[in-house]
Amino acid sequence: MKLKINSWPAATADFVNHRVLNEYIQDTSRRNGVHSKTLYDTRVEKIFKKGEVWKVQTSTLEKIQGAFHGVERDWVRPRLVSQYQKLNLQDFDAVVIASGHYHACRIPDIPGLAAWKKRWPGRVQHSKSYRHPQSFKDQNVLLIGAGVSSIDIAREIGTEAKKIYQISRGGVFDLPPSFLPSGATRIQGEIRSFESPATEDSQLKDALNPIPGRVVLKDGRELTDLHRIILCTGYHMSLPFLQQYHSDATPIHEANSTVLVTDGTQIHNLHKDIFYIPDPTLIFIGIPFFTATFTLFEFQAIAVAAVLSGKASLPPENDMRNEYRQRLREKGTGKMFHSLKDREVQYVDELLGWVNGDAKKMGAEPVEGHTVAWHAANGDRVEKLRQMMEAKARNAR
Repeated sequence: MKLKINSWPAATADFVNHRVLNEYIQDTSRRNGVHSKTLYDTRVEKIFKKGEVWKVQTSTLEKIQGAFHGVERDWVRPRLVSQYQKLNLQDFDAVVIASGHYHACRIPDIPGLAAWKKRWPGRVQHSKSYRHPQSFKDQNVLLIGAGVSSIDIAREIGTEAKKIYQISRGGVFDLPPSFLPSGATRIQGEIRSFESPATEDSQLKDALNPIPGRVVLKDGRELTDLHRIILCTGYHMSLPFLQQYHSDATPIHEANSTVLVTDGTQIHNLHKDIFYIPDPTLIFIGIPFFTATFTLFEFQAIAVAAVLSGKASLPPENDMRNEYRQRLREKGTGKMFHSLKDREVQYVDELLGWVNGDAKKMGAEPVEGHTVAWHAANGDRVEKLRQMMEAKARNAR
């Protein structure tokens, strides 16, 4: 996950928590002049194309006289507003979307779950809202899902919680139970329903009392005496600031040649998961997964910079469309369309082959690909993953 433009501090461990990752990102931003150009506490409300230019509308929380106020910003003169008003927005030649796809929570449609959330709102949450392990002290916690976020939360609350249960359906993203802290219990199966009592539950006024309900699995097993439920069930891909490119009711296999989002499992119509084919001035960084994240995103950014600076040229639209259709035939639609499992090196080689080919024509210096050290570390990672998946398969028998 090392970036070309910033090294990790000496003696950084191979596996670190999110605070270390956050500091690395912030340090990279400060060292490369990005921090001073970043608007914090800011939300992008809308991005739209008018003629040949892009316009961006944002809202910012700013503390004025001790209180936070919403500021809608025209990028020149921020001003306080009490309601939405038309803004004079600055023009942009291109827009790069690097917001990731861990924003819109995926909530499973399990009978009774919505009723539990309504009845005991403070006891049912998505992993996105998890913050501190201390709030789970001496409580019995059910984690639904067995992916990375579930494992991370289990390990953090392991020293605080009384009992931890983790439900796994055996999905492709589930990690082996060996990753769980000691004392945590992996439960293989699916939930059939969340059952509520018919009587009022005044005892829940005490935070130490468990939820007076039952979690029933499809095989008939039941979980009771639970204090907290955390849904570690992933996210939908969503672009709320680009609603004109959403068609949420359209079946994924019926996506047309201009839509970006349908059912939330895939971003459509991107060349190499980066450039919007109908208009390559709309650009995305960070769509692929099963990657070395920062390293992969940096190579994508290098390709974007080359195109925007005129040092590399995109293929004709028809060629990009044909390549995209070929990928659809090979991988099908859905989330796995963006997976680079076992293909990350090939993907980067293809990107740099194109960028460096154009750079050579212009007499520019080529971009170095993955280093020898990266390949060695990646080989170790792949081997560990292979062993982990083999252990997972053995345990599933």
